Amino acid sequence: MFETVLGHERARFPIPCAKAPQTQPHLLARAEIAALFAACIHPLHRTLLQTIYAAGLRVSEACALRVDDIDSQPDRMSVRVEQGKGAKDRYTLLAPTLCEQLRQHARSYHTRQWLFPKRDGCSHLTIESAQRAYQGARARAHITKPGGIHTLRHCFATHLLEGGVDLYTIQRLLGHGHIGTTSRYLHLTSPQF
Repeated sequence: MFETVLGHERARFPIPCAKAPQTQPHLLARAEIAALFAACIHPLHRTLLQTIYAAGLRVSEACALRVDDIDSQPDRMSVRVEQGKGAKDRYTLLAPTLCEQLRQHARSYHTRQWLFPKRDGCSHLTIESAQRAYQGARARAHITKPGGIHTLRHCFATHLLEGGVDLYTIQRLLGHGHIGTTSRYLHLTSPQF
């Protein structure tokens, strides 16, 4: 109609979309996390979820871990995240207990390439499989709080803050490009929560 009445070509008026409100992540208590791990039926899934929580990994990063990404030297235990979000490499924490568990896991699955392989061994576990494993364990543990597998990463960051780790270290471990992204966890550690 605009073109007919005024004789002009259709004008474009870009209207920006409203930003979705930023909600605070839901957190699990340490007892709920322990119950979640205990509710995992398959040892591979339990080890995967424990790795996501203990290293603060994104689910895509954890699924794509290779055996060579684990540095188990006592003086520099770490997990190498290759080409994480933003195509950035980084290193994150590897607790001695998780390191030993990953060793046992690799031995029991005879895995040489992928740390969390599919049954065929030719590729890694899919994100969807990991999410299903999380949701199944969550249901069996009777956890009713909302949130997906990424909740474990939020818990990692929040528990580090509660333990006195500085925000810049957590930013580096999580692979955040901006400190503002990491600072949202400050609100979760305040006494009101």
